[in-house]
Amino acid sequence: MMASSLLPFFTAMENQGGVIVKDVPKFDLELYISNYKGRTRFDRLLLIGQCSVPLCLDALKAAVLEAKKGKDVQRYREAWECLRLASPNEPEAQFDDVWVNNTGRSNRTVTHQLEAELKGYKNNLIKESIRIGHRDLGEHLEAIGNLNGSADAYVKMRPDASTVSHIIDVGKHIISIMLQKRDWTGILANVNKLMPANMTVEETNVEQPFQKMVAGLAYLGSEKYAEAAKCFLETGDPLFCQRYNDVASSNDVATYGGLLALASMERDELQNKVLDNSSFRNYLELEPQIRKAVSMFVNCRYSSCLEILERYRSDYLLDIYLQKHVSKIFSLIRKKCIIQYLVPFSCVTLDSMNAVFGKPDESLEVELISMMKSGALKARINTIDKLLVMVSSEPRTVMQTRASETVRDYEGEALERVRRMSLAVADLEVKGSTRKGTGGAGGAGSLPGLGEILLDDIASESSLVVESTS
Repeated sequence: MMASSLLPFFTAMENQGGVIVKDVPKFDLELYISNYKGRTRFDRLLLIGQCSVPLCLDALKAAVLEAKKGKDVQRYREAWECLRLASPNEPEAQFDDVWVNNTGRSNRTVTHQLEAELKGYKNNLIKESIRIGHRDLGEHLEAIGNLNGSADAYVKMRPDASTVSHIIDVGKHIISIMLQKRDWTGILANVNKLMPANMTVEETNVEQPFQKMVAGLAYLGSEKYAEAAKCFLETGDPLFCQRYNDVASSNDVATYGGLLALASMERDELQNKVLDNSSFRNYLELEPQIRKAVSMFVNCRYSSCLEILERYRSDYLLDIYLQKHVSKIFSLIRKKCIIQYLVPFSCVTLDSMNAVFGKPDESLEVELISMMKSGALKARINTIDKLLVMVSSEPRTVMQTRASETVRDYEGEALERVRRMSLAVADLEVKGSTRKGTGGAGGAGSLPGLGEILLDDIASESSLVVESTS
């Protein structure tokens, strides 16, 4: 039950289109947020505080403290405003004017200083100093929340990037801004620039997790689940992935990859590309429930698979990248389970279907009808006998069609054989090169034309003989 003091806050969040999660998640908030660093820590804490009823106050207070560790005044205001609406009596809900004024003044001073230094570097025409000046200014603007100014500074680093590491550094900074702005198209357009062709094997192993991770998030944001699953499954070594926990953690890669694979891959692909994938298996060890859900689907235990996923739905609804897609992903997985369950049967009772896939207070018939209308399920519902009858092509008709095609092919081949036999008996086969005639039109040179006429007559007679005998 929602606490009465939190009711106005969550009513306001719901009116703004937010997702309200009333169930207690499986994770511990402190351990969960310790997996991340950088600006994503605040984003995740604020989302949990705005969505999770049990963790609301703890997450919002942690978000306020996290904001005060940085230099982004606007983020502090957002967290403070939420906490003030949720619980105005908390100590963290008291607005800290001193910190806001001092931080804002410091931010302006540092910005002017970095701009002045960059101007001096440009006057001296030192490329490396100019590149570092743009990078420092961009990182500062990103830290204070000026994402557009930060992106401009990072873009200006490109002309002065002279080595592979410089090019990779520029790409990472630009993609980091795009990720915070949820510019999925921009990420997909720039992600391949992270891996220049002249990289060494060691550099590729280090940078591949970041590339695959951000590409997977971009595909996920674009609702291209199959492509996203492929990227997460190819992320590589979890040890290298831990370097990029300012984007996502190794646990996130396991969760995203497993769920999206379940939603977009068939059983044999799940076995080969998920369970038997030596590199991704290390990620699955961090999230054993994902590995178990995939195993249940592969082993045709569909109700157990869906039950496991439902137990962790609240966790997935509190993820900043997964929240908007949980409903659609779960729906795709559920439809796949229903279709695979019906494959061996020609008809199934609705009672047995409800026993396996039924939900409390929801009619399975409505879901089945929706699947039929969309073309995902080829079946009919017998409302009198309460049966779900599968619609498939008539096996007898298919067999007869194939038999007729075989007979026609055999008759054609037999006819050609008889023709060749008749030609051989009549000694009318063309052997080697033709003999040159010495006469004119009435000489031997006109015989091949006569031979062709005789060949056609004999062939036609042979076909008549075959038709009459058949």
